[in-house]
Amino acid sequence: MPTNGLHQVLKIQFGLVNDTDRYLTAESFGFKVNASAPSLKRKQMWVLEPDPGQGPAVLFRSSHLGRYLSAEEDGRVACEAERPGRDCRFLVLPQPDGRWVLRSEPHGRFFGGTEDRLSCFATAISPAELWTVHLAIHPQAHLLSVSRRRYAHLCPQEDEMVADSDTPWGVGALITLIFQNRQYCLRSCDSRYLRSDGRLVWEPEPRARYTLEFKAGKLAFKDCDGRYLAPVGPTATLRAGRNTRPGKDELFDLEESHPQVVLVAANHRYVSVRQGVNVSANQDEELHHETFLMQIDQETKKCTFYSSTGGYWTLVTHGGIQATATQVSASTMFEVEWRGRRVALKASNGRYVCMKKNGQLAATSDFVGEDEEFILKLINRPILVLRGLDGFVCHRRGSNQLDTNRSVYDVFRLSFSDGAYHIRGRKGQGWKRSFLH
Repeated sequence: MPTNGLHQVLKIQFGLVNDTDRYLTAESFGFKVNASAPSLKRKQMWVLEPDPGQGPAVLFRSSHLGRYLSAEEDGRVACEAERPGRDCRFLVLPQPDGRWVLRSEPHGRFFGGTEDRLSCFATAISPAELWTVHLAIHPQAHLLSVSRRRYAHLCPQEDEMVADSDTPWGVGALITLIFQNRQYCLRSCDSRYLRSDGRLVWEPEPRARYTLEFKAGKLAFKDCDGRYLAPVGPTATLRAGRNTRPGKDELFDLEESHPQVVLVAANHRYVSVRQGVNVSANQDEELHHETFLMQIDQETKKCTFYSSTGGYWTLVTHGGIQATATQVSASTMFEVEWRGRRVALKASNGRYVCMKKNGQLAATSDFVGEDEEFILKLINRPILVLRGLDGFVCHRRGSNQLDTNRSVYDVFRLSFSDGAYHIRGRKGQGWKRSFLH
């Protein structure tokens, strides 16, 4: 079943890329490490953990092995430690170009090298000791200010991004992280980039690129002048403040961005909770009360629908549907059946959700007809990054074809029309299926 917590902080996984564009890899055989892989897969994913002793050091745990990177006094490195010991503690030294230098805290030497010739014995920093951080999480998320406990979103009236929202509701709360020249940009839902002075610009210029830093499991964004993004002033406008060291005001969490949808019934009206707890198709415009957060259980593929008023859709007496549940249970789960450009929803009683004559929804139908079909529109993905089991979707170099196993991603545009979607690439080309013989 899905978790009852809607606000799920993403576990920050990443790859470390050396100066020859090869990823740090943890091998099962002998728990050896190398920098030979050209792309980011399971063996190349790492998780940063804070030092249990609350010091400035951090730990690097392999997502693949569940073990910790360590460096001995003679410079030998491995990923064998099941529990973090003294040799597993590293200091991260961010460089002006966005790359990291890793220094063994107990031994004071720098970690680097190429291929299978990695060591932590260098006394000075050369290109071989520079590592680029490549995030492995899905780059579309919600950004939560740690100090204000508010979400960042696009504010069209002021033409800026602000961190003043109690909930990440609607398309404006979608933030897309763009990997650019070894650094990251923050892209708003209308495809503009956040510059460090708070302005939104159409190109990822140098002042719109940031070095990622991690502190106690949180993220900080350092601009080209060494200052950090923060919500500033009473309006909580996102821009670089005065601090050259990240404090609580400069720290952020990334939270998973679930699909947010609106549904249109056979009467051509929006499903809503505007007039109370009953879920009814009775509105002519799509606002917060007509928007529902849709969570998909990966095991059963069933869905929950959460309303802006703070309740899940749930099956009640006589098949009624109300947005009153505070916990996920069997009665809040719905099976989605795709029927061409429409969907039908089957509740936990085995019956389909239909629209009654007064517009209220109820799970009372045994068969699907016009009153049991809905248009389901995804509203918080005007721009789209796609990731499957094998990696991200990205254009093949020098070709119009798409690869589905890449460690880098392209951003696509999504448009909606009568229950169908059009996906377009960087130059406006639409997707179409091709069949290989």
